[in-house]
Amino acid sequence: MKAEPPNEPLLILGIDTSCDDTGVGVVALQPGGQVEVRANRIWSQTVHAAYGGVMPELASREHVERIDAVMQDALEEAGIGVADLGAVAATSGPGLVGALLVGLMYGKGLAQGLGIPFYAAHHLEGHIFAAAGEAELQPPYLALVVSGGHTHLFDVVREGEYRLIGATRDDAAGEAFDKIARLSGLGYPGGPAIAEAARRGNPKGVTFKEPMTGQSGYDFSFSGLKTAALLAHRAGAGGEDLAASFQAVAVKHLLKVTLRAAHDLGRRTVVVSGGVAANQALREAFGASGLRAVFPGKGLNTDNGAMIALAGAAAIRAGREPGGLADGATAYAPLANV
Repeated sequence: MKAEPPNEPLLILGIDTSCDDTGVGVVALQPGGQVEVRANRIWSQTVHAAYGGVMPELASREHVERIDAVMQDALEEAGIGVADLGAVAATSGPGLVGALLVGLMYGKGLAQGLGIPFYAAHHLEGHIFAAAGEAELQPPYLALVVSGGHTHLFDVVREGEYRLIGATRDDAAGEAFDKIARLSGLGYPGGPAIAEAARRGNPKGVTFKEPMTGQSGYDFSFSGLKTAALLAHRAGAGGEDLAASFQAVAVKHLLKVTLRAAHDLGRRTVVVSGGVAANQALREAFGASGLRAVFPGKGLNTDNGAMIALAGAAAIRAGREPGGLADGATAYAPLANV
């Protein structure tokens, strides 16, 4: 069953269980194509803090235990009942396969039980469309997705068509934040911990070399920066100065590569999304860059269900065929090729 462009608001439920957040959101697709986030509920797992990183099996179990309650919270926030839904979207990849399967099978079962269309959504496309409610986006534009598992730079040629022009060669940006926060004893997750410590630290307190200064392309690298931070820590660098100095160089690296791509390709707009996009220093740097920088709204930076519902809305608006029971979870699912 295909969801047709609506004559009245179409309510779409989105589910994301790609990693360690159980996210369920509700989006209204208006007849004119506009979208409105009606609900966005997230259960962030805390069980992984003791390990300094996500434990896949524990993540899957937590999703199973929490998804019913999170969905009910989302429906209540939206002020609707399950029978009011017109379509369901769920993340199929990339991500942890066991975790993905929880949301994917839940979404399929719900759609089949209600007799409404089901859309398998790409996690990175969800991050890109998370900004759709904040500003009108007309391709072409750049999209920088920076999170714990991804650092990708896309050229969005037209809606639904993506060209991967750059990516990290090693650690993702958020992964580097987590690792440096852990070695500094700042806690988990690392992004908020680094940002908080950086407010009290000196961004020039530790000298770090900016990664990949000689490249002409658009790739990123954080492994060398992470190693330099480890060596500085062993040499006695304070946690707050270390955090501030690392954050300053990481932000400069992300901005410099994106600016070079925008200049070369003639793009004036960039969507910056993913968990790292919540970092205030990153937002300020892009805000002062001269580009039109569009960030997701509150609560839409990290993994969430509303962004998946927004991806589902985009699929319906574009006339894409819905998925079926054969759609499976995929750990590695490129959104586009270089």
